[in-house]
Amino acid sequence: MRRSRIVVFVSSVLLAVGTALTGAAAAQAAETAATSYVALGDSYSSGVGTGSYISSSGDCKRSTKAYPYLWAAANSPSSFSFNACSGARTDDVLSGQLGSLNTGTGLVSISVGGNDAGFADVMTTCVLSSDSTCLDRINTARAYVDSTLPGKLDGVYSAIRTRAPSARVVVLGYPRFYKLGTTCLGLSETKRSAINAASDHLNSAIATRAAAHGFVFGDVRTTFTGHELCSGSAWLNSVNWLNIGESYHPTVSGQSGGYLPVLNSND
Repeated sequence: MRRSRIVVFVSSVLLAVGTALTGAAAAQAAETAATSYVALGDSYSSGVGTGSYISSSGDCKRSTKAYPYLWAAANSPSSFSFNACSGARTDDVLSGQLGSLNTGTGLVSISVGGNDAGFADVMTTCVLSSDSTCLDRINTARAYVDSTLPGKLDGVYSAIRTRAPSARVVVLGYPRFYKLGTTCLGLSETKRSAINAASDHLNSAIATRAAAHGFVFGDVRTTFTGHELCSGSAWLNSVNWLNIGESYHPTVSGQSGGYLPVLNSND
């Protein structure tokens, strides 16, 4: 009799625990489904480099292979506003991307700052010019990141918080571009090392300002490790002379394997 009571008691406990866990999972799923998601930012968020562009997005080149679209497809938020746009700088986000934010917004993602720092011009200079000219251009970009970019980011982050006071905001950074210490055609090791260091410098500035506003910084350098250019398994497009705008942007794998997991772990 005692053994039967013990069995009944244990079974009841296990049932209660299972019900609690199931209920927690259901509640979490319901919360995710109820989330209103707004995706802001530049070409790294719009999905340039992946193709499958949404025709209505025009020159913004928003892709169905971009991490915001993939997240929305997997999580079915209550609403999804895909506002990221190729070439966007901080001023562009402020002037044209914040209209979807409101008090009901639950999740915001954003990548911005690279274009402000002159990313495209840095890469063009380093591809076409000498080591010394490349390093000079990178130093100019680093000086901008130190002197001007923090204030620009503060303006964007403050505007997001004002419009979406309850949202969880995930600020996505940028990957390192090159695997070093390998034999690789193209840029010299000096250039590749300097570009990586500049990316780290930019990420540090973005992470610092994001933290100051209570936002989460999503560091994609971890997920892109082993998938840089010159790695043999790159998740970044190299120079594409037929479509130069897609150069140095994440591939389909870079969006799904590099960016999406970071958003998933911080959403």
